[in-house]
Amino acid sequence: MNLQLYFSPGACSFVPHVALEVAKAPFEPKLVKLHKKEQFAPEYLALNPSGQVPVLVIDGKPLTQIMAIVGFMVREFPQAGLLPADPWARAQAVSQLSWMNTTPHPTATRFFYPERYAESEGGRAEVKKRAAEEFRGYLERVQGMIAGAAPYWLGERISFHDAYAFTLLRWGGFAGIDPRAFPAYKAYAERVMQAPPVAAALARERISLDTYKG
Repeated sequence: MNLQLYFSPGACSFVPHVALEVAKAPFEPKLVKLHKKEQFAPEYLALNPSGQVPVLVIDGKPLTQIMAIVGFMVREFPQAGLLPADPWARAQAVSQLSWMNTTPHPTATRFFYPERYAESEGGRAEVKKRAAEEFRGYLERVQGMIAGAAPYWLGERISFHDAYAFTLLRWGGFAGIDPRAFPAYKAYAERVMQAPPVAAALARERISLDTYKG
């Protein structure tokens, strides 16, 4: 099977990036520079008309959307233990992933791209402020979810959850949210960063946790 992952450093594509490392799946990393609008190039839009990352190309066929990629990887690499085997535990884990993907994730879009939601400077400032306030609450919820993580979200193995949780905390810094306000979450994220699959993805993307400029 030939795999290519189209990713952008620090974007949600970090989730499948880490998962591919966990699964020890050979893949070709394909950098997409969002700041240079490469996601809107015709050749990229042919892969993903939404102009977003990630795209996982499997034997020449593109798959988009985090949850779809999660489903594919869990079925293709069962030995990686990316989700629990028990049906109820797996359903709960998918519920948590879906929440991260549909609630804090789109909220972050509002503080990253407030111009999409308001025309005036004042309106954009309000959108960004309200989104940051909401996002802070979601980070508090994640901190509750990881209480007792031993050592990772689902136990002994790194999973999609750990990569997504790290990404969300990192995004918070761009909204002016100091990660030190969430000591348990920050300690967990730093522990996650030391895991070899995560460390490999971090090195390739050249990113770190602390984006806060206080």
